[in-house]
Amino acid sequence: MDNAKIWLPLLLCFLAGIFTVVGSLITFFIRDFKRSHLQFFLGLSGGVMIYVSFVEFLPSSIHTIGALKANIAFFGGISLVMLIDFLVPHEYIAEKIGTKTCDKKLMAAGIFTALGIGIHNFPEGLAVFMSALVNIKLGVALAIAIALHNIPEGIAVAMPIFYATKSRRKAFWYSFLSGFAEPAGAVVAILILMPFINSTVLSFSLAFVAGIMVFISFDELLPLSCQSDGYHISIFGVIAGMAIMAVSLILM
Repeated sequence: MDNAKIWLPLLLCFLAGIFTVVGSLITFFIRDFKRSHLQFFLGLSGGVMIYVSFVEFLPSSIHTIGALKANIAFFGGISLVMLIDFLVPHEYIAEKIGTKTCDKKLMAAGIFTALGIGIHNFPEGLAVFMSALVNIKLGVALAIAIALHNIPEGIAVAMPIFYATKSRRKAFWYSFLSGFAEPAGAVVAILILMPFINSTVLSFSLAFVAGIMVFISFDELLPLSCQSDGYHISIFGVIAGMAIMAVSLILM
């Protein structure tokens, strides 16, 4: 495969991951974080990933390698992220914003959150890279969806570290390092998979990526987006995300 085709998917992974830094910057400029905005964008991100998984990725994989192999890869993707989730519980923004505790506990919370988010971002980087390798427009759409939900992850990392250390620089760098796991996932994909890339491997990868995205959406994004009385806002976000993805696929 032409090496020139690798750089744009890799760039998309980096841009999606770097949005954790956007989240950290937000914490420096706003005091009252409006949960309704968070709910909508988490729902939007989940809607995009769920829709593209079941409408584009999985059907395309089934068409090429058959239903049995595609579903094995799909549930393999789910199993991978589930295993990561069990081994490294995902401490999220709902538990971090507004926490009143001592500085040492806040610092520990920020560090462990950065570690957990970094590990969870790794398969997301793989997902963006492989989808962009197959279809750059789908890769862009997925990168945008992941970038949106990386913003609250950046907040989750930066908030406790900033309040514990009073250092914007430390909050910034911890957010950056947790987000950098996404392009790291793409680099691993390049090193391991690129010598074997063909239509069959790509089809397995699409189904595998669909499993990753579905688990992330149902296990993290949607439950978090519905954690208040205004859960209809998150549903509107889901519908909007699906509609945006549908329109983009029609226009391709």
